[in-house]
Amino acid sequence: MSHNLRSNSSRILPGFMLCLLVSIAAYALEHVEAQLFGRAWLESIVLAILIGAAVRSLFSLSGRYHAGIQFSSKMVLEIAIVLLGASISAEAVMQAGPALIGGIAGVVMLSIGISYSIGRMMRLSHRMAVLVACGNSICGNSAIAATAPVIGASSDDVASSIAFTAVLGVVVVLCLPLLVPLLNMSAAQYGILAGLTVYAVPQVLAATAPVAALSVQIGTLVKLVRVLMLGPVIVTIGVIGAKSGGARPKLSQMVPWFILGFLGMMALRSLSLIPQAVLPPLHEASTALTVIAMAGLGLGVDVRTVMKAGGRVTLTAVFSLLALGAISLSLIALLGVA
Repeated sequence: MSHNLRSNSSRILPGFMLCLLVSIAAYALEHVEAQLFGRAWLESIVLAILIGAAVRSLFSLSGRYHAGIQFSSKMVLEIAIVLLGASISAEAVMQAGPALIGGIAGVVMLSIGISYSIGRMMRLSHRMAVLVACGNSICGNSAIAATAPVIGASSDDVASSIAFTAVLGVVVVLCLPLLVPLLNMSAAQYGILAGLTVYAVPQVLAATAPVAALSVQIGTLVKLVRVLMLGPVIVTIGVIGAKSGGARPKLSQMVPWFILGFLGMMALRSLSLIPQAVLPPLHEASTALTVIAMAGLGLGVDVRTVMKAGGRVTLTAVFSLLALGAISLSLIALLGVA
């Protein structure tokens, strides 16, 4: 066992150290920004993505880095999400209200239908259209990875779908905050919009952190409710797909462990079982791990691979994302969020 542990550590270390270096560079640039302009216009979470993507796209990284990059962008971010649960209480969930929770479910289902229709109109295959629709509507790569075995998708379809969600996810994180002054949005409204449109949970942090702490809390809460929709959606697809020989979804695909961990930490916070003095360090640790995870995410994005996926997939993903944004803004207006 100790030999396996050392072997795994040696595989992960090079890529993890690269992510750590990118994170340090992101923190340094944020500090330089603050010194030059009086504030950091791009925070370390966003800078980590940009620096990582630049490194991956400009240089050929050897295979020895891949395991550590994957570990950072997956396991590290999942741990960060679990720790983030300590900053949200059940009271905040109750304040969201059943109308918002029902609205989130409605947005996801409507978005899947519209995205799938767009994909078919663009003459994508049924499987490819399902992957893009689920990835766009629920949680990006995680939804694609969970849906692929259920519908029997090919590795090429999965790779193309993930390539676009990775790149579009970064674009959304960078551009979405611009809507705040453009649409005169409040912190609460923007948090809901980010939670409904951004692909991955840690990307919600990157998209909302530059705006307001309230946006971070609401965005994370909305996003987690959206992620929990993965279970019912995968079960439905599995029931339909079973008739054509598709695989039965696993419980871990329907409800990821880090969501359960997040809910557990939130429960501990709500029951006052986490000492008040521990909350700030937990928040700082969550933020630091998120920056490392964002570095890993950026290092996993090779802009050159997007060019290989084809124009129809590009248009489907972009139009689906625009449709999701329009539906989300309609829900915010319908709920009358101030």
